[in-house]
Amino acid sequence: MMTIEHLLAKIRDVPDFPEKGIMFKDITPLLQDATAFRDTIAAMADAFRGAKLDAVTAIEARGYILGAPIAAALGVGFVPVRKIGKLPWHTNRVEYALEYGSAVMEMHQDALSAGQRVLIVDDVLATGGTLAATIQLVERSGARVAAAAVLLELGFLNGRDKVPGYEVFSLLKC
Repeated sequence: MMTIEHLLAKIRDVPDFPEKGIMFKDITPLLQDATAFRDTIAAMADAFRGAKLDAVTAIEARGYILGAPIAAALGVGFVPVRKIGKLPWHTNRVEYALEYGSAVMEMHQDALSAGQRVLIVDDVLATGGTLAATIQLVERSGARVAAAAVLLELGFLNGRDKVPGYEVFSLLKC
């Protein structure tokens, strides 16, 4: 297993993306390193092996890269949460604020069932708006959020504050 420091070193800072003043955390170098990617998926999945999950939901688009293999590793189904207008079936939607604007996320109305235990996966926890919106979508379906897991938490943005009462696992923090 690669060390936390080695994995953190694989994340590239991209200034002024997608807008001026934003320091984007690019996980592409980590994904390009087969060992780092494998170790990342294993570590994130291992943190929830005993959690008795029914599904993993992940947030478009980089959350899918992590969420789908984590779901496969845990032996549960995968549910995509997408930007507005991208899903072909009846959806629930939530509008939320981003650090650089606003967005709308959707999930199929029939993607989860009442009482299911769900792990939410994303790449980065920044201000917490996307995670809070996804929690609303999961709970609107009647399912329960067991926890959230992110590859990287930007602690200085206090994203956890938007999701009080929910377990948030961060593999890496900065």
